[in-house]
Formats: sequence, structure tokens, C-alpha cells
Amino acid sequence: MTTAAATTITNIRKHVLIAIGALTLGATALSAQAQAQQAPAGAAATEQAQAGRHAHAANREARAARFQERVAKRQVALHDKLKITAAQEPAWAAFTAAVTPQRAAGQFERARADRTAMAKLSAPERAEKRLDWSKQRLARQESRVAALKTLYATLTPEQQQTFDQLGARHGKRGHGPMRRG
Repeated sequence: MTTAAATTITNIRKHVLIAIGALTLGATALSAQAQAQQAPAGAAATEQAQAGRHAHAANREARAARFQERVAKRQVALHDKLKITAAQEPAWAAFTAAVTPQRAAGQFERARADRTAMAKLSAPERAEKRLDWSKQRLARQESRVAALKTLYATLTPEQQQTFDQLGARHGKRGHGPMRRG
């Protein structure tokens, strides 16, 4: 090989090494820039997710408030249709207190914590926990039925008939896809 050819090959090697170095440096710079842009995007996504949770919680609270308003309106309408007398008011108050759904503050956060705690329990422990919840629901239902019986006993036959008719209509509304059948 001649010296001119060797010099040319050496020059080509130098240029290739310089090009590879420049490409590596450029790729490193692009990677650093991409990471810098992803960090704020990740923070923005986290902020957006938190805002979404807050909006969902506010929406849930608004729905709960609307539900409570509807319950109160139905109770007032029933009170008016039954023409509850002053003597029947104590039984009416006990009845409405028993049948009004109680929403505790922080109920949804506790439910989320309960789900996390339930996941850590064994299958028999989860079954026991569900059984306890069922017993609590049954006890609440029994108190509702007792309050209903107490109120019903204070009603006149005409009021009882009105109450029965309203209850029969309410039962037909039901829930789910088969309600119109």
C-alpha cells in the first residue's frame, strides 16, 4: 500500500470517528431533552389525575346531596298524602328516621380503605367480614320494618289503604332491566 492510500484511509477513519462521536453526542442530548420534557408531562398527568379524582369526588357528593333531596321530597309528599295528624307525628318521625338512608362523611374513602384491607385478608376472613356486613344490613332492615309496623298501627284504615296503594305502586317501579315487564 502506498503512503497516499494509507493517508487517505487514516483520514477516512478520523472522519468516521468524528461522525460517530457527533452522532453519539447528539443522541445523548436528544435523550436528555426528551427526559426533561417527560418530567413536566408526568407531573401534569399526575395533576390532571388528581383534579379528575377531586372532580369525581365532588360529583359524587353532589349526587348524594341530590339523592337526599329527592328522599326528603318523597317523604314530604307521603306525609301530605297520608294526612299525618299531630298524634301520629312521633311514629312518623321514627319511621322517616329509620328509612332515610344515612350517608356518613368520608364513607367513600372508608370503602376504598376497606377494599384495600379486604385484599390482605384470607378467603375465610373475607367471608366472615361479608357475613358481618350482611348481619348489619339485616339489623338495619329489621329496625325499618319495626318502625313501619309502629307507624302503620297508628294510621287510620283510610291512611293504611293509601299507604298500601302507594307502596304497591312503588314496588312495581323496581330496578334493573326487567322493571317494565
